[in-house]
Amino acid sequence: MKAVCYNGIGDLRTERVPDPSIINPKDAIIRVILSSVCGSDLHLLNGYVPTMREGDIIGHEFMGEVVEIGSEVKQLRKGDRVVVCSILGCGECQYCKDTNWSLCDNSNPHAWIPEKAYGDSPAGILGYSHAFGGYAGSHADYIRVPFADRGCFVIPEGLSDEAAVFASDAMPTGFMAADLADIQPGNIVAIWGCGGVGQMAIQSAFLLGASRVIAIDREPERLRMAKEISGAEILDFSKVDIHEALRELTGGRGPDRCIDCVGMEAVSEGLDYYYDKAKQYVRLESDRPIVLREAIMACRKGGTISIVGVYGGLIDSVPMGAAMNKALTFRMGQQHGQRYIPRLLEHLQKGELNSSFLLTHKMSLDAGMKGYDLFNKKETMRVVFAPGL
Repeated sequence: MKAVCYNGIGDLRTERVPDPSIINPKDAIIRVILSSVCGSDLHLLNGYVPTMREGDIIGHEFMGEVVEIGSEVKQLRKGDRVVVCSILGCGECQYCKDTNWSLCDNSNPHAWIPEKAYGDSPAGILGYSHAFGGYAGSHADYIRVPFADRGCFVIPEGLSDEAAVFASDAMPTGFMAADLADIQPGNIVAIWGCGGVGQMAIQSAFLLGASRVIAIDREPERLRMAKEISGAEILDFSKVDIHEALRELTGGRGPDRCIDCVGMEAVSEGLDYYYDKAKQYVRLESDRPIVLREAIMACRKGGTISIVGVYGGLIDSVPMGAAMNKALTFRMGQQHGQRYIPRLLEHLQKGELNSSFLLTHKMSLDAGMKGYDLFNKKETMRVVFAPGL
């Protein structure tokens, strides 16, 4: 089969690789219909996740058709059209039973790698390096999905492939961002990042009761979508001082809830960006916590900061004193998709959430590197690969 494979920093190649097969009786084989790029894939491509190997198949946000099931798979049938959560959960450990699926104790066979850096291992993630299990990803004709009964969700009739594909990752991540923020009716919410996850966080914040959402980015097309499609007020950080602008928009108080949908590769127009880049260059810092710093300083006293933008290692010069003395609450994590996907499919069916606009470019697997170049340069909202093209 064809697959988009990592071959080094900034180097993806479409290659012929062996078809996947059932390894465990709880596996399913999915014929991929659509597979989206994701901002966290760029962390792999740009070298911020060091446990990649040449030949690894990337991609983790996808939907497709069930073509084979293991002997212990009971909820799926051949021919089912499914969206698949990028996070793998066994469904049997205490974390999964508590619906904290991204903390699964049993889905990462390479747990010893993240344990060295994090003290514990999170769940396995499809197509997301050997630190998260070494599983083959979804930018391919076919993919093996472990714990298939737990992570594959049948798509309701009438819901398009283009809408359903984002229920794999962007939608549950954005919804979880709003959920973790503990939004109360009438709250003002500030969201950094207007990519796919940010757009879904905006819509989810309104769904959960926010009176106003202020979205922050510098890409004109993403800001336009945030305003015209998702309904947010917008701030361009290349043109205004974000701290001052947020104070002005909230009567000097600051947003009630701040959401970081950017993570480790944040940028800014200020000296802090060059400071972080320099520290990364000499390996004194792995991530650029620009958004996290801004959120801490901007959030109102007693407010909540929700973090779903991925961080992978060490950060520097975070104003912890401000966070402590303002009594801020921090909530964060990789998405617990299995908790949210059934609900999100219902919201899509009812027209309460809109995701299909995220797909701005559809390409074949042969255009893998081209698609990621467009995405890396922010010349597209989301590239989605269609192996059938």
